[in-house]
Parts: sequence; C-alpha cells; structure tokens
Amino acid sequence: MKRLNIALIGFGNMGRTHSYAVQNLKFYYGADDPTTAARIIGVCTSKKETAEAAAEKYGLGKAYWNEDELIFSDETDIVDISTPNLLHYETLKKAIAAGKHIYCEKPLCTKAEQAAKIAELIEGTGLKGQIVHNYRFMGPVVRAKQLIEEGRLGKIVSFDISYYHSSSTDITRPIGWKQDGAYGGGVLWDLGSHAVDLIYHLCGKFKAVEGMQQIAHPLRAGVDGKPWKTDADEAFYLLAELECGAKGTITASKLGIGTNDDLNFTIYGTKGTVKFDLMDPSWLWFCDGDMPTGELGGERGFTRIECVGRYPSPGDKFPGAKAVPGWIRSHVESYHDFLTSIVNDTSTCPDFSDAADVTRIIESAYMSAETGRRVSL
Repeated sequence: MKRLNIALIGFGNMGRTHSYAVQNLKFYYGADDPTTAARIIGVCTSKKETAEAAAEKYGLGKAYWNEDELIFSDETDIVDISTPNLLHYETLKKAIAAGKHIYCEKPLCTKAEQAAKIAELIEGTGLKGQIVHNYRFMGPVVRAKQLIEEGRLGKIVSFDISYYHSSSTDITRPIGWKQDGAYGGGVLWDLGSHAVDLIYHLCGKFKAVEGMQQIAHPLRAGVDGKPWKTDADEAFYLLAELECGAKGTITASKLGIGTNDDLNFTIYGTKGTVKFDLMDPSWLWFCDGDMPTGELGGERGFTRIECVGRYPSPGDKFPGAKAVPGWIRSHVESYHDFLTSIVNDTSTCPDFSDAADVTRIIESAYMSAETGRRVSL
C-alpha cells in the first residue's frame, strides 16, 4: 500500500474530527482499502502540554509544538491543517514548499488574494490539495448533485439556503476564536462558507453578490469573561446571482435560539425542485415537475428519497445502508475521497481552486456589506 503519513496541525474540535476519520477508515471501507494505510505520525499544537496530551491519549504519534519540524519531516506525506483561519496561509505555503499533499479546514484563507496565491502555488506540482467542505459528502447532497447533473431539475432558476446556530445567543458565554475578528472569525467565514460552497457546488459559479451583516449583541463576554466589544458578524444575509442566471438568498446566523445545526436548502429549476434539511439527514425531497397532475393532484408532488446510509460501495457496508447518517460520517467520506485521490492520482473535490473562488465570493460579500453596493465577480 502507498505510504500515507499525516502531520496533524492543530487539535481542537476539527483536529479531533479528522483524527477520528483517519483512524476509522478501515471500518467503513474495509481493511484492504488502500486509504487504510493512512496514519497520523505527529500532532502539533501551540502548547507543548496540549500536543503531548493529544499524542498520548489519542495515539497520534509524536508531539510537536513547532509546526516546521513536522511539516518538513521526511516522514510526512500529508499535512492536515486544523488551525484558526488566520493561520492557514503561512502553513499552506510551507506545506507546498515541502512538497506535501494538503487537507485543509475551511476557509482556505481569509483574503482572496492569499487564496488565489495558494491555488497558483499548488497548480502543476502534482500535489493534492483538498478543502474540507464535508457537506458535499452527505448522501442527500450527493443525490441532489446527481439529479441536477442528470437534468431532472432543468435550468436552475432560484435557490434559498440558510445555516443557523444558536452559539451567539448567550452574551455571558466567553467568546472563542471563531467570534474574534482578529483570528479571521465571523459567521460568514464559519457557517457561511459551507452554504456558499454548496450553492457553488450544486448550481455553479457566482456572478454578483449583495451582502448585509449583523451584530445583534455589540457587547458580550470576552475570552477572559470581561466585557468585550463584538468585532465579527453574528449573522450575514446575502443575495447572489449566478452565472447560469439563477438568483437566490444565503443566510448564515448564530443568533437562532432553538437551533442546533440547522442547514437547509431548496433549489428550484424549470422542471423540478430539491430540498434538504440537515436535521433530518436521511432524506432528500424531490419534486419532479414532469409528473402528471390532475383534479386530485395526480402524481405531482414531493417524493422523499431514502438516502440514509447508501454511500457507494464499499462505503455502504458499515454501519449499513439503512443506518441513519450523521455529521461525522460526512467527514469520514470527505477524508476517504481525499486519500483516494492521492492513491489513484485523480483530482480532488473541492480543490484549492474551488476554495479560492469561495474565498473571493465571501470577501466580495463583506465588501458589499461595507459599501452598500452590489459587487460583481
């Protein structure tokens, strides 16, 4: 089997998620799958004690607190970046210079110029670079993409996608880096990047955007618990026009009391419609406009497609095709897709060019919000 030694940079929630995906590939795809050769040989965090604890407790090889040692090690084949947004750019440049494949948490960078530079640097090197937009790998999203590519929706006319959390509703809760503008925080970068990527993936490239951001709680508890002036958007509302002519809305918000991980989209075409709710992840709803109607409705209406755990074989073997899917499963599928591209020398998806486009869309949306004007792409 091809050697797939992974250097894990960062061990917050996403670092743990990526570790889970790598360590459990054999259960989902079988022990003979070439991706199961992947192993994490080292973990790097900014604090020595954190790195040592992660390496020991989770079986992540050797502990590092200087990422250069791990990135430039001859033992490293892949660099997995799971650090705060602001730190991605410099680590990405090092990994490309070191000749390593890269698996990077979203967003690729927080500046369009930087993201474009990374896409340029990796082009033609033979290195694989994949951004972690795991929702592309949810079963119903894969099925929606299939229906769209088959022409079952006809020409895409409009869309509506929203992603709500409740994590900014408690102003007494100390902020994390995702709420701190100095670290590249803000809900459009965090939740919104997923929503933008899904429309980009399912419907095509963007032509123009208009944005409006919201800070509902100007003062909240800072990292130290003391009053802190909010400097990153808590909600963002985006109007978008695509190159295909479709128009629609994108909402990202952490102000939704009563929400958990509420990602929803509806895509309308000239021949049909699909809709999906992440809180009910077993199903994709599809309305085929070509079905006959009648006085009592005929056969027209939404069909609930049972996607559940029906991933392409062998990914449907564990825990089983009829098992209810979950968020963590999409991360396993995403990582498997990335490693398979290395083993078979095929294209990654989404690659760094896709990620650079998404970064440019988001930066343009912020520009629109600041100027009050529509921004063309």
